[in-house]
Amino acid sequence: MDPHLLRTFVTVTRLGSFSEAARELGYTQSAVSQQITVLEADLGVALLNRRPVGPTEAGGRLLEHAGPLLVRLDAARADVARLAGAPSARLVLGTTPLAMGAALGSALAEVRRVYPRVDLVVRVLSQGALPAQVATGEVDLALIDGLAAPSDPLPLPDVGPLATVAVAEQPLAVALPTGHPLAGRPGLALADLSSARWLDAPDLAPAAARLRAATGIDGFRPATRYQGTDLRGLLTLVAAGHGLAVLPVSALDAAPGITAVPVRSPRLVHRTELVHGSLPEGPAALLARLLDGDRT
Repeated sequence: MDPHLLRTFVTVTRLGSFSEAARELGYTQSAVSQQITVLEADLGVALLNRRPVGPTEAGGRLLEHAGPLLVRLDAARADVARLAGAPSARLVLGTTPLAMGAALGSALAEVRRVYPRVDLVVRVLSQGALPAQVATGEVDLALIDGLAAPSDPLPLPDVGPLATVAVAEQPLAVALPTGHPLAGRPGLALADLSSARWLDAPDLAPAAARLRAATGIDGFRPATRYQGTDLRGLLTLVAAGHGLAVLPVSALDAAPGITAVPVRSPRLVHRTELVHGSLPEGPAALLARLLDGDRT
């Protein structure tokens, strides 16, 4: 299966238009149509309905495979390029919103001392997006956080041969509004809160599906959805009684209107991992060594 044809198919499906796909890919519309016809002939099945443009049942199944396949191809190209290329003076660090700890500031200062002309870029992205961006070379390395059992790795997608190193683990707490009936408890079992009102904040806190998997109990239905990366905004909603959230204890220090009660059961931690591919000597490799050496 020609990856160029597969990429054209994914683009047409995403845009729902042959002409828009041609414009984005830099082809003529007839060339895009011909590529789809060749792909359909190769697989022996119709992949797209033409009016309106959309995937057939077979096309929908191909889409499930196409994304990971194209990411792995891009990852292979980026991995080889990193090994063959000269050291870059640019450092692109990806991070999830809560992954940046105190050690990062001192590590970046040391990178700037050794490489005073380094062009530093920090991108704050979601956990789901970062592994693929590391694999394909869009970011050099990433700090990714999430919920895990003590000493267990984060459940990251398999997008290529990436190295993962734990750089921090810290306790979790349930963020409750001050005055909540459970705010005076020394600790809480998440299972006891399965029927409570929860906030769905996928870029900051574990999603309901993750809490259900961790406890083995149905529930944790979101009362409010928070689509953002601003921790203060999330805590404002918690303080106002719009839902609970599970967060690392450091995120709840001195938060106004919030009481943090440690999670006692199940045994879970907030884990931060450094994720990277092959790193030629340069700013990114130095930062990786510094963060690995500072793990706690």
